[in-house]
Amino acid sequence: MRKYKIIIAIFISMVIFVGCRGSQSESATGNESNIIIVDTDTIAGSQTTDKESVPEVSTEENTTEEPTTIDLKEFDFTMCFAGDVLLAEKEITTNNLDKSANGLKDCISKELLDIMNNADYTCINNEFTYSTGGAPLKGKMWTFRAHPDRVKYLKEMGVDLALLANNHVYDYGKEAMLDTLTTIKDAGIKYFGAGANLEEAMKPVYVVLDGKTVAFVAASRAEKNKMTPQATDKAPGILRCYDPTLFIQVIKEARANADFVVACVHWGTERSTVLEQAQLDTGKQYIDAGADMVIGSHSHCLQGMEYYKGKPIVYSLGNFWFDEYYEDTMLLNVRIHGDINGSNVELSVVPAMQDDGRTTIFTEESEKNRVYNYLEEISINVDIDENGVVYSKE
Repeated sequence: MRKYKIIIAIFISMVIFVGCRGSQSESATGNESNIIIVDTDTIAGSQTTDKESVPEVSTEENTTEEPTTIDLKEFDFTMCFAGDVLLAEKEITTNNLDKSANGLKDCISKELLDIMNNADYTCINNEFTYSTGGAPLKGKMWTFRAHPDRVKYLKEMGVDLALLANNHVYDYGKEAMLDTLTTIKDAGIKYFGAGANLEEAMKPVYVVLDGKTVAFVAASRAEKNKMTPQATDKAPGILRCYDPTLFIQVIKEARANADFVVACVHWGTERSTVLEQAQLDTGKQYIDAGADMVIGSHSHCLQGMEYYKGKPIVYSLGNFWFDEYYEDTMLLNVRIHGDINGSNVELSVVPAMQDDGRTTIFTEESEKNRVYNYLEEISINVDIDENGVVYSKE
């Protein structure tokens, strides 16, 4: 507006100036008059445009927010469990192994070996000792000792963790047991349920799988005639759980330091699917103490399963690759997945058979379904679908 006033003032000055000149001319001519009309709207209009034709510039800040991304911290991993494995010298498993052109692949189906190797973590029951020393325990009917070189076959099987809380790790005494611990450790395999002293035997094994900490703990109550000693402050041995107090303490410790806890127990009656009352009672106690699953061994045959408070108890995986007898067996696959909102623990069965020192996967649907149906019959409250996935009836 100030600009307009200046322009008008200039024109008025010109008018006055012209007027003065006009007066002089009129004086000269006497009759003519000059009239100049100043249109201020036209002057103003010549300096601007219609308001509607001028785009307005917003002075407001752009308040559009980027969409928020929430990290759900998703996780998904698998574990594979197999039952009793025997690599002792002069047994049918190692006799077959030594005379086979393709070694382990002629003794265990490639499909089973692939499953074990492809799992994120694989555990077996190591039912013997590794050593060239020691002597068989007096009065013990069955004693098993493997040359330390045999540990390489655990590596071929994809084994990450060896259960030593059993009734054969001490078959050749203290020296051989210490050799066993060293041999497994030097092979890059972890062990649990036994140790050079009680502290080690009770120590959980912690493993991080896809960002989640999984604790493995183990104990044994397998022997009616107790010949395998419990470790002490100064002597090697296993962790026993005839009295479950110490093992419950271990489970609680693991629960406080891990996202998931796997409790493995060597228990039950050999060659029987009938569960002992101690299995039924203490299995639930271990869940109550903090275990997310209980997985058993020792019976040399499959035993049933049970869900307790939504968590599985697999009473025995039986023999995986152990002796000459025909036995139905299996791999147990465990998949754990979820995110910050919760987790799921899924079990599935891979049916197989052990016969004449070899373990072979079942590929015929009829054989697989037979094993599924058999497991349902000897279990307490589970269903198994056509893919081997285990469900709770609760």
